[in-house]
Amino acid sequence: MTLLDDLAALLGPAHVLTGPDLAKYTGDWSGHYHPNPIAVARPANTAEVAAVLRCAAQHKTPVVPVSGLTGLVGGAMTNGGLMLSVERLNKIREIRPSTRIAIVEAGVVLQSLHDAAEAQGLYFPLWFGARGSAMIGGVLSTNAGGSNVVRYGSTRALCLGLEVVLPDGRILNLMSELHKNNSGYDLRQMFIGAEGTLGVITAAVMKLVPRPKAYATATLAARSLPDALDLLNRLQEASGGAVEAFEYMPASYMQRLSECRPDIRLPFDRRYETNILVEIAAIAPKDYTPKADGTVPVVALLEDTLATLIETGAVLDAEIAQNDAQRLAMWKRRELAAEITIDRQPTIDTDIALPLHLVPEFFTRFDARLPALDAGADTISVAHLGDGNVHFTVYPTRNDPALYDAVVEAVEDIVADLGGSFSAEHGVGLSKLNSMARRKDPVALDVMRAVKAALDPAGLMNPGKVIPAKG
Repeated sequence: MTLLDDLAALLGPAHVLTGPDLAKYTGDWSGHYHPNPIAVARPANTAEVAAVLRCAAQHKTPVVPVSGLTGLVGGAMTNGGLMLSVERLNKIREIRPSTRIAIVEAGVVLQSLHDAAEAQGLYFPLWFGARGSAMIGGVLSTNAGGSNVVRYGSTRALCLGLEVVLPDGRILNLMSELHKNNSGYDLRQMFIGAEGTLGVITAAVMKLVPRPKAYATATLAARSLPDALDLLNRLQEASGGAVEAFEYMPASYMQRLSECRPDIRLPFDRRYETNILVEIAAIAPKDYTPKADGTVPVVALLEDTLATLIETGAVLDAEIAQNDAQRLAMWKRRELAAEITIDRQPTIDTDIALPLHLVPEFFTRFDARLPALDAGADTISVAHLGDGNVHFTVYPTRNDPALYDAVVEAVEDIVADLGGSFSAEHGVGLSKLNSMARRKDPVALDVMRAVKAALDPAGLMNPGKVIPAKG
């Protein structure tokens, strides 16, 4: 029996895709990778996932877990391996309002969880542009971040428990609903961010929070990035830490947005270097209950803070959303980032994390270094400024692998000197293997290799990703 025959017997022929049925699995959102799987297996439950992994192990076939296919670093790339899609594991098993948790399967689309939580007066606070296609298994496997990390943390901080199928088909039940558990190693954390190299996440227990009752949202032009960070600190103090998003869109981003999407209205008539999208969410009645004159306290707080900073010159201009349509229009400008960035090729994409106060220093240093590398190159960036995560892209003048490596190493040099990380929220995949080899602590790499060898001695789970080969 061939692998495909065995899989068809396990799942039914309709759920072992080959030939033309592979079309949607053979592209990559970034456009840089073109997977060529032998087939796509679509199990419907945890037991079937386990059976597929046992079958693949018997046939010595590499397995690449996939979910929403929204990755940007080549994490789903394969040439002849078996893709295992979790898309049929799409049940929200339970929303539990009393303890504010959701028990979900790995194929649940992020937007579906948002909708289910909202129906219970709750909110799942993981928010980014691909929420309509990204799935829970994928966001856990990459430890996705998004725009609300400044208040709620990344995916890792939102997960209480996991169910994982190991490479040999054993099912590891870590589906804890506990907020405290000191019974040995926290194995759950080992699989979050592992990008499917240690097993397949099939279900999770995720935290929910109260649904905000009101938002105060504004796009503003700050005099400088340090002034913007001062505004963030002021708003955090005044709101009791209720700032949910603090997004940086420099002038280069706004220019690119106007070129790619002339249908999108820009916030200001003139060009400013430092543009910020800020959002505060109100949960307490004192913050969202309108006053006698109709003003909403959380909105008044934002307006008053901005007015004070406009008087001092730290804020140059501001546009405050007066209704939900205006709020969503502001968010659309920010969420078009991936579309307008990759619309121009070639690109050198980086996803870095920096101490907040050193973000301006990174830009200053790189701008000084770039002309020696590629005098005609352009850059574009956008950032989750509230947590120091910068998506920094260089548009080189030529598609040259040597130039690509030189630019990435220049970014790494500056980031390392500033105490940052070359990988913030997109994962490592294939794109950052060289960075891992150059920048990751060698002892940490040895430990990662030891864990990989212990759980996946045959090296069949998403091989070649995350951990660079030992040189």
